[in-house]
Amino acid sequence: MKDYRKTKRACYLGFVTQAIVANFTPLLFLAFHREYQIPIASLALIPAVFYVVQLITDFLCAKFKNLDYRKSIIASEVTSALGLAGLAFLPQLFPHPMVGILLCVTVYAVGSGLIEVLCSPIIEACPFPNKEGMMSLLHSFYCWGAVGVILGSTLFFALFGLENWRILACLWALIPLYNIVNFATCPIEPIVEDSEGLSMGQLLRNRSFWVFLVLMIAAGASESSMAQWTSAFAEASLGVDKAVGDLAGPCGFAFAMGLGRLWYGKKGQHLDLSAYMTAAGVLCFASYLTASLSPWPSVALIGCMVSGLAVGIMWPGSISLTSARMPGAGTALFALLALAGDVGGTLGPSLVGLCTRKASSALQGGLESGLQGGLESGLQGGPLIQSGLLAASVFPLLLVASLLLIRRRK
Repeated sequence: MKDYRKTKRACYLGFVTQAIVANFTPLLFLAFHREYQIPIASLALIPAVFYVVQLITDFLCAKFKNLDYRKSIIASEVTSALGLAGLAFLPQLFPHPMVGILLCVTVYAVGSGLIEVLCSPIIEACPFPNKEGMMSLLHSFYCWGAVGVILGSTLFFALFGLENWRILACLWALIPLYNIVNFATCPIEPIVEDSEGLSMGQLLRNRSFWVFLVLMIAAGASESSMAQWTSAFAEASLGVDKAVGDLAGPCGFAFAMGLGRLWYGKKGQHLDLSAYMTAAGVLCFASYLTASLSPWPSVALIGCMVSGLAVGIMWPGSISLTSARMPGAGTALFALLALAGDVGGTLGPSLVGLCTRKASSALQGGLESGLQGGLESGLQGGPLIQSGLLAASVFPLLLVASLLLIRRRK
């Protein structure tokens, strides 16, 4: 008898691995700046390369119809481990250390993209009851991984110093290395037979599928806009240092998002998923308004945390809704949904940054020279970021509109 619990554990650790590769390297920006004299502005290439490579990986998975799930998911763990461990050695082997860093980022971004595409259909194909709840529970492990890597890394740096970051990179690489064994030995079923799945072209010619793509873009943007800006907002509005900002911002947001996914995974089997997601979208919009319009920083930060609870169901719920209404679509469906979510995850934070910069320019133009400073000023930085978050509140509204259209066409 096949033990699908092992498959479940392997996929859980797969999402933990994705959380590590997505959240660990940004914590090293200060170390890279100090040790390799890399300008702070150049470090922005790291998340940009990560998301571009992940998008390309998603696209290629959608294009190639006959993926071997076991070989591909094992490759995801191998590349994730190599990329993380390589950070400790490769940068100093190049005349320009940034080249080595970006090479490692590229390698583990491929792993992250494969995990994002494959873990969801692997779980979907297992004979578990309550598929929607299981999908939500699966995605909660990305949140717990993000909380773990931020807390664990912060504690490690406090005890052993930032200069020992190479040891920590190798320690984090042990998790995907261990998970190779899990994926090599657990039962893995195809979501559909290779000959029966739809191609990327067939899906994109289906007009109904585009509604689900918009839903996924809105879900990714609603989640990432807040997740990527809460640290800067906490630092600027509360006047705390980066370590406290990381704990109060992205770590707190990830914890709240994980709680939302865990709750639905355990208790959501009796709820209508589309109705629940619609309510979550309304709550998310209200949370964005609270975070962006409240004159009290502590209340605004509470709004950020509540949005974490609200967005928890959006990404896994969008996958469950789409796969339920388009059964038998195959790997291409999950790959295109991952691609759409990543597009939203890039679009949302970019909109916040663009609106923040415009507000900063307008503010600087109207200030006396002694007050100029824009984002560098804690007194002004918080309200500037709030203007960007206000613009991003359009994404939960877009999600609600997409859900209402889906419910009408049910």
